[in-house]
Amino acid sequence: MDKRLANFGVSTDAPATDPRPYALGYSTRELQRLALQGALIRDFTQDVLRRAGIQPGMRVLDIGCGVGDVSLLAGEMVGPRGMVLGVDRSPEAIDIAERRATEAGQCYWTRFAAEDLDAFACDEIFDAMIGRLVLMYLPDPSATLRRLAGHVRPGGIVAFQELAMPLTRSFPEGPLFSRCVGWISDTIERAGFEVDMGSRLPMTFAAAGLPAPQMISAGLAGSGPASPLYNYISETLRSLLPVAERLGIATAEEIGIDTLAERLCREAVEQRACVMTPPFVGAWTNIPSW
Repeated sequence: MDKRLANFGVSTDAPATDPRPYALGYSTRELQRLALQGALIRDFTQDVLRRAGIQPGMRVLDIGCGVGDVSLLAGEMVGPRGMVLGVDRSPEAIDIAERRATEAGQCYWTRFAAEDLDAFACDEIFDAMIGRLVLMYLPDPSATLRRLAGHVRPGGIVAFQELAMPLTRSFPEGPLFSRCVGWISDTIERAGFEVDMGSRLPMTFAAAGLPAPQMISAGLAGSGPASPLYNYISETLRSLLPVAERLGIATAEEIGIDTLAERLCREAVEQRACVMTPPFVGAWTNIPSW
């Protein structure tokens, strides 16, 4: 066991049980993309956590925490009287998350563990379990939720935010934008992951034995040359490129990754287009008290 986490009763010795590689990988560039994504949708996630009832002093479990964006946001909300434990199977991501917690002055109450979720075990009882863009990558998200909900007290919070990728669009429709959406969706889906987990959240909660959630949806939109969305789309495809090539979905030459953001921008500006990312769907409920 990692001595840094002994006070949380976390076991970090079990092996990973999901053999599928994470479609986006763990490159330095991908970890930077996660930080960009976190900055772009921070307000959406904060709104979901606030609506769910995250408050000062709570003890929060963040599953699939990545580089720590949601953990650190929750850490701000619970403050030093609370505690956040972020769990992710990537040691590289956890190293970055720990460094960011130190830089944010949260290292005493926002902590991290590198472990596969299906192997995660903890003696702690939490007031809330949260996650963002994690259920879509789990082989059996309902089973994982059902098991990990045992770490949440009766009446405690379960809150997740996931994508509804089929609802991505641009108006007017741009040919390059449409190809990018297809490349991203096809790669994620053919790699074995769920592209519409946002829409499936009520079914997933129900299959996990959780009450029907309250829900909200929010999305990013951009237009003009200053929008960060072109780079966001391009960097997402950059991370997916090795898998896309392996699955025969697209080649590096077809995608032209190094100029993709510039070409997406040019297409949108010429068409005066409104580019819209997939909605980020938030759902939250409470563990039954009986």
